[in-house]
Amino acid sequence: MRTLREANIGETVEVVKLHGEGAVKRRIMDMGITKGVSIYVRKVAPLGDPVEVTVRDYELSIRKADADMIEIK
Repeated sequence: MRTLREANIGETVEVVKLHGEGAVKRRIMDMGITKGVSIYVRKVAPLGDPVEVTVRDYELSIRKADADMIEIK
Protein backbone atom coordinates (compact mmCIF):
# COMPACT_ATOMS: atom_id res chain seq x y z
CA MET A 1 0.00 0.00 0.00
CA ARG A 2 1.38 3.39 -1.04
CA THR A 3 0.08 6.60 0.53
CA LEU A 4 0.01 10.24 -0.58
CA ARG A 5 2.71 10.96 1.98
CA GLU A 6 5.11 8.77 -0.05
CA ALA A 7 4.38 10.42 -3.42
CA ASN A 8 7.18 12.40 -5.06
CA ILE A 9 7.08 16.07 -6.01
CA GLY A 10 5.77 16.52 -9.55
CA GLU A 11 3.95 13.18 -9.55
CA THR A 12 0.29 12.78 -10.48
CA VAL A 13 -1.43 9.98 -8.58
CA GLU A 14 -4.93 8.50 -8.35
CA VAL A 15 -6.77 7.91 -5.08
CA VAL A 16 -7.59 4.23 -4.49
CA LYS A 17 -9.02 4.32 -0.97
CA LEU A 18 -9.46 6.61 2.03
CA HIS A 19 -8.59 5.24 5.45
CA GLY A 20 -9.66 6.75 8.75
CA GLU A 21 -13.00 7.08 10.44
CA GLY A 22 -15.71 9.57 11.19
CA ALA A 23 -14.89 13.27 11.15
CA VAL A 24 -11.35 12.82 9.82
CA LYS A 25 -12.47 10.87 6.77
CA ARG A 26 -15.37 13.28 6.24
CA ARG A 27 -13.00 16.29 6.32
CA ILE A 28 -10.76 14.70 3.67
CA MET A 29 -13.77 13.98 1.46
CA ASP A 30 -15.07 17.55 1.94
CA MET A 31 -11.77 18.83 0.53
CA GLY A 32 -12.58 17.02 -2.72
CA ILE A 33 -10.36 13.99 -2.21
CA THR A 34 -12.48 10.98 -3.12
CA LYS A 35 -11.87 7.60 -4.71
CA GLY A 36 -10.73 7.87 -8.32
CA VAL A 37 -9.71 11.55 -8.25
CA SER A 38 -6.28 12.62 -9.59
CA ILE A 39 -3.90 14.48 -7.30
CA TYR A 40 -0.81 16.38 -8.44
CA VAL A 41 1.89 16.78 -5.77
CA ARG A 42 3.15 20.38 -6.08
CA LYS A 43 5.45 20.90 -3.08
CA VAL A 44 6.50 19.44 0.24
CA ALA A 45 7.52 21.72 3.11
CA PRO A 46 11.17 21.51 4.23
CA LEU A 47 10.32 19.35 7.24
CA GLY A 48 7.79 17.31 5.25
CA ASP A 49 4.66 18.84 6.74
CA PRO A 50 2.39 19.96 5.06
CA VAL A 51 2.20 18.60 1.51
CA GLU A 52 0.82 20.99 -1.13
CA VAL A 53 -1.27 19.30 -3.83
CA THR A 54 -3.60 20.25 -6.67
CA VAL A 55 -7.01 18.55 -6.54
CA ARG A 56 -9.86 19.36 -8.94
CA ASP A 57 -8.12 22.54 -10.18
CA TYR A 58 -7.40 24.08 -6.76
CA GLU A 59 -4.42 24.04 -4.42
CA LEU A 60 -4.67 22.35 -1.08
CA SER A 61 -2.26 21.80 1.84
CA ILE A 62 -2.58 18.51 3.69
CA ARG A 63 -0.93 17.49 6.94
CA LYS A 64 1.31 14.39 6.92
CA ALA A 65 -1.12 12.54 9.19
CA ASP A 66 -3.98 13.13 6.74
CA ALA A 67 -1.81 12.32 3.70
CA ASP A 68 -1.00 8.98 5.36
CA MET A 69 -4.71 8.06 5.25
CA ILE A 70 -4.96 8.46 1.46
CA GLU A 71 -4.04 5.30 -0.42
CA ILE A 72 -2.83 5.93 -3.99
CA LYS A 73 -1.63 4.15 -7.10
